[in-house]
Amino acid sequence: MFSFRTTPLGEQLDKSLVQGLVVCLCSPSSYDVVEGRYTWEIFAERGHLKKLISLAEGELRTPDQGSLRFRPDDFVGADAVVVDLQDVGSRYFEPTRSVFALMRMLNGLGEEVPSLYIVDHLNPAGRIVEGSMPSASKGGAFPKTCHRHGMTLGELCYLYQNEINYKGPLHVISALAQGGGPLLPWAIPPAADIPGLFTCDVYSGSYLWRKTNLNAGEGTARPYEYFGAPFLENEPVPVPEGVILRPCSFIPSEGRYAGELCRGYQTLLLPGASYHSLGHTLQLMRYFMGRYSAFELAADFAETLADDTLLAFINGVGDWPSVRDYLKAEEQKWVRKARKFTLYENNPYRIK
Repeated sequence: MFSFRTTPLGEQLDKSLVQGLVVCLCSPSSYDVVEGRYTWEIFAERGHLKKLISLAEGELRTPDQGSLRFRPDDFVGADAVVVDLQDVGSRYFEPTRSVFALMRMLNGLGEEVPSLYIVDHLNPAGRIVEGSMPSASKGGAFPKTCHRHGMTLGELCYLYQNEINYKGPLHVISALAQGGGPLLPWAIPPAADIPGLFTCDVYSGSYLWRKTNLNAGEGTARPYEYFGAPFLENEPVPVPEGVILRPCSFIPSEGRYAGELCRGYQTLLLPGASYHSLGHTLQLMRYFMGRYSAFELAADFAETLADDTLLAFINGVGDWPSVRDYLKAEEQKWVRKARKFTLYENNPYRIK
């Protein structure tokens, strides 16, 4: 069972929400500035909140602490599970991966599966699609989506309901029903390492630096916009249209090379330009692989990238025009699949 709701969560009259026991999965972005309360407080005020599973106490956490921790026992006896999390548009994002894990876990409860409500939010990375879907044997715990998927969390859950044959009711509360008052959708950072809107435009590629021996801007004011290492030189590197790479140096306060001087670059997006972050990152990695003997991929890099063709390119096999054509075909596949589960007027699309 699936439904798409166009009125706010607090106005829903389902018995499971009004009278039943509710488990909430929330983050700092689940705060309603109009009502002046967090989503979970709706049910706390009614006396029906069974459990809160939240990132709220970890607003200063490190990126590696971004998953939501829960067990099957947390949901035994619950009538409804409410998820209010801001996704950032890429399959790497830890809280979103937790929601997919939640759906798999709830599906194992048999006849006791509670109703699942997803409070949807606009995707701050927009509808642009980048990359490829993992093969059946790749990707590990990552959702089987493109690197940058162009969908909302509600749409992803709708898609995933079909992929895993989810047994419980799934209800998506429209992002357009939430209002938001005077704040923009991304005003409250969805995670410690996502400080602003433009972070999401580079995240689909720049996240992969975390799976190398470069610092991906951890411990700086602009995670994923900065990247560098002590062994890099501030030399000209491949730069496509739509972006400027500013040579710079920085000293991370935490993460890889904390306290050490790193040389690298800051990614500056030109206004109105379309930027394929994943494609650019792949080209930079190939360049660094051939230029610096110290540059290394982490042991779990291949699992994170989840694409043998792209991995081979980084290691010097093939040329960029061929890989660009490959990405075009893969992105078109994902767009066709994603559009079947689109809940809003505009559809995901690839950069031309």
